[in-house]
Amino acid sequence: MQTTTLSFTNLHNFGELFANFFRARRQSFIIQRNWDLPQADGMEFDQYDTPQSRWVAVHDGATVLAGMRLTPTTASCGIYSYMIRDAQRGVLGGSIPQDLLYDEAPVDEHTWEATRLFVSHDTPQAIRRKVHGELVRTMIACARDVGATRLLSLNGECWPRMFSRCKIEAEAIGRLCWIDDGYYQCTAINLAGKMH
Repeated sequence: MQTTTLSFTNLHNFGELFANFFRARRQSFIIQRNWDLPQADGMEFDQYDTPQSRWVAVHDGATVLAGMRLTPTTASCGIYSYMIRDAQRGVLGGSIPQDLLYDEAPVDEHTWEATRLFVSHDTPQAIRRKVHGELVRTMIACARDVGATRLLSLNGECWPRMFSRCKIEAEAIGRLCWIDDGYYQCTAINLAGKMH
């Protein structure tokens, strides 16, 4: 098992891994969860998959076991910034409610958004906990590399148990809300203590 942080500047070093990452996202979000998302050539993507983002992959060779995307809250591409903020501003016009946060979504160079977290349905149950731990460890390392001290995330309602198991310091920053296939809640993950 390996972990890799992909970016537009290094993707040429990893062969099919970047494309396989988006194929695994399609399988997880479009096929398994039946979400209505953009897709092409068997890959799921959206307007936030830009050179400003980073993608964390847990993989076995070119087979993606799990992944997630990190985007700076200072991101800007046309009318878009980052998913949670754009949902709050009503830019998305979709199933994510505008009142998902208690306060205004931040724009701060030390705050990044963590989204599109998935574990592939093909990942064996016996190693899922380890895969999830590697994903979190690499997410924190990537955040440290880009200077983030805080991550915002929209998580399933089981986030307190999951974060506690991974020893992540997080707090709810929005209400529990139904989105597509379940209850989700925005959280803030404090990385300041993990920066040393």
